[in-house]
Amino acid sequence: MQIYNVPTYFVLASQSPRRRELLERMGITEFEVLPARGEEVIDPALPPAELVEALSRQKCMEVAALRPEALVIAADTVVAIDGEILGKPHSEKEAFSMLTRLSGRTHQVYTGVTVWEDDCQITEHEVTQVRFRPLSGQEIYRYIATGEPMDKAGAYGIQGYGSLLVEGISGDYYNVMGLPVCRLARILKQYEIDLLEMAFEKELSK
Repeated sequence: MQIYNVPTYFVLASQSPRRRELLERMGITEFEVLPARGEEVIDPALPPAELVEALSRQKCMEVAALRPEALVIAADTVVAIDGEILGKPHSEKEAFSMLTRLSGRTHQVYTGVTVWEDDCQITEHEVTQVRFRPLSGQEIYRYIATGEPMDKAGAYGIQGYGSLLVEGISGDYYNVMGLPVCRLARILKQYEIDLLEMAFEKELSK
């Protein structure tokens, strides 16, 4: 017996190729990509966990208004160290400063995720501890020269060359990529969407 209700369609409120890839890895292979376009309203006084939840909620509600019949998934990720949020660098100089600050230290990656369907909204967040090995100035310069840091929060991407900088993590690796896969799966189950059941039935139908 089918124990889940598949919505008319899924909508991912993000243009991130990493989030698209992770959604597909979860078994959700058919979905629309519809990024939120509205201006983000940010309260700088919010701690990182509350901030990413608020931003993911904003994105989700904007897109849900355009696709009220769909199940909408939105996420927002920030890097924080010493309680300070590090956004995307605006210059190579700023990227160098961020990476120097992260060198040899542990920082946090927060992702807020919101799911909306039929006027039901669930918002949660995940946090992962990430430790960088000590980096020389030359290593930082060479990493920046790859171009990878310039569109990444905290000036690095763990799924790319940034993996060479990471000494270890504690928590959800996929959260650092931008989507807390395990937490999202648990949220979807509250909407009676069991991804393991879907995978099981797919295998049976082959």
